[in-house]
Amino acid sequence: MSSLAIGFTGVGVILLLIALRVPIGLSLGLVAFFGIAAITNFNIALSVLSLVPFETAASWELSAIPMFLLMGTLAFHSGLTTALFEAARLWLGRFPGGLAVATNFACAGFAAASGSSLATTLTMGRIALPEMKRNGYDMGLATGVVASAGTLGSLIPPSVLMILIGVFAQTSILKLFIAGVVPGLLSALAFATMIMVRVKLRPSLAPHGDVDVSFRQKLAATGGIWPLPLLVIGVIGGIYGGIVTATEAGAFGAALTFLVALVQGKLNWGVLKSSFWGALVGTASIFFIVIGAVLLTRFMAFSGLPAFLASIMSDGGITQVGVIVIAALTYFVLGMFLDPLGLLFLTLPVMLPVFKSVGLDLTLVGVLIVKFVEIGLMTPPVGLNVFAVKSLVGKEVSLGQIFRGVGWFLAVDIVVIALLVAFPEITLLLPRLMGL
Repeated sequence: MSSLAIGFTGVGVILLLIALRVPIGLSLGLVAFFGIAAITNFNIALSVLSLVPFETAASWELSAIPMFLLMGTLAFHSGLTTALFEAARLWLGRFPGGLAVATNFACAGFAAASGSSLATTLTMGRIALPEMKRNGYDMGLATGVVASAGTLGSLIPPSVLMILIGVFAQTSILKLFIAGVVPGLLSALAFATMIMVRVKLRPSLAPHGDVDVSFRQKLAATGGIWPLPLLVIGVIGGIYGGIVTATEAGAFGAALTFLVALVQGKLNWGVLKSSFWGALVGTASIFFIVIGAVLLTRFMAFSGLPAFLASIMSDGGITQVGVIVIAALTYFVLGMFLDPLGLLFLTLPVMLPVFKSVGLDLTLVGVLIVKFVEIGLMTPPVGLNVFAVKSLVGKEVSLGQIFRGVGWFLAVDIVVIALLVAFPEITLLLPRLMGL
């Protein structure tokens, strides 16, 4: 069997193992090990296996991940998000579907501190869902906005997915962070617009809010959200100002979050214990998959599969838009069955050489991949964000009802992706203006 045939067979075996519910990191690593052994020999495969885990875990760039996870868990467990939702509720409560709109923008705000879609969904869901239920909101809309707006945690910086893409694509993490700002805000605005139009056309979805507060009360509530802007400005400003590198920014952000929680009197042993444990578990899960993905990258290099696919794309005259459409369809289909990290690391070793072969800007590619992965967080049968919301509402709302609520946001996300592809400057202009 040729190296290329072994590469294709390996991809098929990985998909089979994942379908059999073998952990994604183990699936990637096992197939990569035996694939390398089949192409070269067992000793070389053993040599690769002995080196990759240590080299990967010791990677300086990846050390940002546990620190950003700690930043998010500290923000969550110390309750820095409650004021954010309250301020959004007071400012936006009188709009059609005001609480849903407020939840949407509160998710966008918390995303800037957590870097995790799942954390954003669970955090804001605990606060917003009871409030929307109490006000008579349609639970399909309520659960749909929490599950969908939670995906903004992957796009609005700092983002763990952006760090991983930057490391694998060997492109600037800061540039990816900055490039995600406008698409993230555009997604939030598009979601909000859709909510207001739907509620305007069908008022029974969300009874008109009775939020009647003075401007002074709104300003007072806004004053309570100062920790989150401080964290975002501190992290992104620290990187851009040269105070810290993109890798060091994770520790800087975690330290800032620690100090803010301490100043607000929200830090205690229970908060610290839960935060460190959450960051530890998240780091272990991510690194296990990353090690498997790096092994897969070596296997793909030995097999020549990425180069083969890249040559087909370039020699076949497929345009950049054509490659993006093929990639989007691939991510949408695989996203129905794989978790975000599994989807990311199964595809990056194969797709990155293809993107490079047609001359696509890797910063734009990074943002588009995050959008593709976001859709995977909302689509059945996996839809991790949907199941996270389901865990919050129990038997009160069916999975089918949540997925139907999410469907409207999926349609909006597809429109946003089309805009990003048609007008790349939406993504690339801000990094260019900042000299990146």
